[in-house]
Amino acid sequence: MGVKEDEGDSAVAMPVDEEYKGGNKFAQHMKKDEGGQSAFSKSKTLREQREFLPAFAVREDLLRVIRDNQVIVVVGETGSGKTTQLTQFLHEDGYSKFGLIGCTQPRRVAAMSVAKRVSEEMEVDLGSSVGYAIRFEDCTSDETVIKYMTDGVLLRESLVQPDLDKYSCIIMDEAHERALNTDVLMGLLKKVLTRRRDLKLIVTSATMNAERFSRFYGGAPEFIIPGRTFPVDVHFSRTPCEDYVDSAVKQVLAIHVSQGPGDILVFMTGQEDIEATCELVDERLKMLNDPPKLSILPIYSQMPAEQQAKIFERAAPGVRKVVVATNIAETSLTVDGIMYVVDSGYSKLKVYNPRMGMDTLQITPISQANANQRSGRAGRTGPGKAYRLFTEMAYKNELYLQTIPEIQRTSLSNTVLLLKSLDVKDLLDFDFMDPPPQETITTSLFELWSLGALDNLGDLTPLGRKMTPFPMDPPLAKLLITASSEYECSEEMLTIVSMLSVPSVFYRPKERQEESDAAREKFFVPESDHLTLLHVYTQWKSNGYSDSWCNKHFLHSKALRRAKEVREQLHDIMVAQKMPLVSCGTDWDVARKCICSGFYHQAARVKGIGEFINLRTSVTMQLHPTSALYGLGYVPEYVVYHELILTAKEYMSTVTAVDPHWLAELGGVFYSVKEKGYSQRERRVTELEFNRRMEIEAQIAADRERATADKQREQERNDPSRRKREVEVGSSVVRRPGVGARRIGGITASSLSSGASAGAGRGGGGGSVVKRPQVRKRGGRAF
Repeated sequence: MGVKEDEGDSAVAMPVDEEYKGGNKFAQHMKKDEGGQSAFSKSKTLREQREFLPAFAVREDLLRVIRDNQVIVVVGETGSGKTTQLTQFLHEDGYSKFGLIGCTQPRRVAAMSVAKRVSEEMEVDLGSSVGYAIRFEDCTSDETVIKYMTDGVLLRESLVQPDLDKYSCIIMDEAHERALNTDVLMGLLKKVLTRRRDLKLIVTSATMNAERFSRFYGGAPEFIIPGRTFPVDVHFSRTPCEDYVDSAVKQVLAIHVSQGPGDILVFMTGQEDIEATCELVDERLKMLNDPPKLSILPIYSQMPAEQQAKIFERAAPGVRKVVVATNIAETSLTVDGIMYVVDSGYSKLKVYNPRMGMDTLQITPISQANANQRSGRAGRTGPGKAYRLFTEMAYKNELYLQTIPEIQRTSLSNTVLLLKSLDVKDLLDFDFMDPPPQETITTSLFELWSLGALDNLGDLTPLGRKMTPFPMDPPLAKLLITASSEYECSEEMLTIVSMLSVPSVFYRPKERQEESDAAREKFFVPESDHLTLLHVYTQWKSNGYSDSWCNKHFLHSKALRRAKEVREQLHDIMVAQKMPLVSCGTDWDVARKCICSGFYHQAARVKGIGEFINLRTSVTMQLHPTSALYGLGYVPEYVVYHELILTAKEYMSTVTAVDPHWLAELGGVFYSVKEKGYSQRERRVTELEFNRRMEIEAQIAADRERATADKQREQERNDPSRRKREVEVGSSVVRRPGVGARRIGGITASSLSSGASAGAGRGGGGGSVVKRPQVRKRGGRAF
């Protein structure tokens, strides 16, 4: 759960055979809007643009290397054309006759945008010969031969088709970003390649990490696409910036009024910072006397499709364009005309927070490799300038060489569930490029066990197998399953889960805050924010899904439409799984108990006025002021929550009041109820107890295995023919791996206390202890 992830498909995405054909809003918009093009695009035909790319110049050499090798690593700078051209080269060379040509992307926006570009170059409709698939959205057809997708989509497809038989070639693009799903895919594909000698794998990367990918795939050849970049003049801040948003705004305006022509690219951390930057630039621009015209364009993953597409459109004559983006613009997207880069020096990373027991999105300093990638964006179309809002000393002494791979800093519950579904028994034996910390694997096993997805030996339970097809966090998947099988409120939970899967539907404009708060309160359902979301959706539906009704009630119509699409896709999965769809009507107690069944591991008890304490971690947290429970005449004693919002304090978001007896009944692994008071020690079963139980079960199994082996050896010793063969061949002692070792869900107990796992410290390379990046706020010392 944790804090919502804005970029990429952090939850393993998309069920497969029930593919989603209805949610292709991006494709629909692109078919309507074919007029917006860059100056470069306007002046040259698509054929001329292809021939201008560095990748086109080495086409024949590249295809020859691909024909001669099963795996190759293609190294090329952003803008070299590797993402758009490789798929077309393979198609033109005949590989699409034998299966799909798939190309994975770490981010959904990149998958959609690149597919659109390639469809234009091939002069076909998006969704026909060229399509894309992201979580909850599939724009492909039976005609599709080139498929762009997030890496999570391909992972999900491997559940149904372990050998990925429908693909002839797979391109893993932007592998250097080391996203969690990318790392898991690399290990899975390594096994698939041994079973399918006809499958081609192409790993593409920027200059960093290419050698590691080559070694991982047994010395696969590296093919370098020569770059065509221009020099970039890099400027550092003289002193640390107190506020990187304010500093970025000042730098943008300074460039706009004093520098030559060329568009500006600003790197920010996420939606909140991006919107604040755009707003401040607009406000301060209006304060200037007759300033040059400036078009301000944000880009982040949750933006509506029509707004995402605007960054690729050509600005009007005499207008400079400033694009404010997340790190998606580092490598995944190329925007023509960028001559200036303003780098905040920060990005949002998903990091597991052991104190809270969940993943959180934290604003952290970027790595040196990220900074170099960002600066390079200014030199794609001509000499450029990059302004870094941090000091040169900070760059040299305080930034990691590379970003720590996501697999070494986040919760792995989704990944463990997926690998268990693929029948990976021993997770420590799985071929990761950088193995995750053993503690993280154990914690993930415990979380899945506590949800009932794994048994005491770490194998999937029937509930765990039912959870696998749902492209979401395991607790939400369990919520849908129990709603259908036990509580008969699956219609309501389907809506609630869909609303939790999209950005907030409420908006609160600065100039109308009181009015928007009053409108929001009209939807409140006492004691439950989850049911408040259900109420909002139900009212929107009863008003004909009206946009004007949304505007009147300060609701994001686009977020609600997205929730409707997600609901339709989840509905299809439930029908395919033969799960009954029933309603509990207005029996809110049944609905609240069902909500408790999915969130009992995130429960809190009231501590004081406005304060709660987490029952598992003892972390103190607050009720968020926007909660429906905030204005109640009383404070519920026990609540469960969906996520935490981290500011100066920890705020619970999307909260529901629950009966403590429900917690004891549903979360008996954590809690118990005593008639005369509560005992903290007696109320919870800790992770240590979980490990102890699993070790006992595993030890019994190991003892049985050892006894069977001893009996077999005794029989062999008493077999005269066996003794004769031993004399002829010679004797040796072979120790069977695993015998005698205590195993915990596929992990040897002895290994859990062994040395540190591989990591990526400031000096790079493996074998070092993973150092979690410190969270530095805007006024921090380093920047």
